[in-house]
Amino acid sequence: MKSPVNIILSPRITEKGALLSSVNGYAFHVAKDATKKEVAQAIKTVFNVMPTKVTFVAIPRKVSQTRGTNRKGLTAGGKKAYVFLKKGDTIEIA
Repeated sequence: MKSPVNIILSPRITEKGALLSSVNGYAFHVAKDATKKEVAQAIKTVFNVMPTKVTFVAIPRKVSQTRGTNRKGLTAGGKKAYVFLKKGDTIEIA
């Protein structure tokens, strides 16, 4: 069993995340091999609330180039999870 710290990497603070908060939704960076049940259990352990729904979106790797040089590289990519809570439950993200 993985530790919740290894499943939920960090919250995603974005404009879309702010819009999600109006419908009790939150966005998190999660481990690439995490499952929905593992994410739900980690949210319950860390924040003491049980999610009603968890969805995933894959973040693709993209080609990036440093300005002024001819070096090309790739961004990290990863996986993000949208976590929805029942009405009245909240998560405090500092």
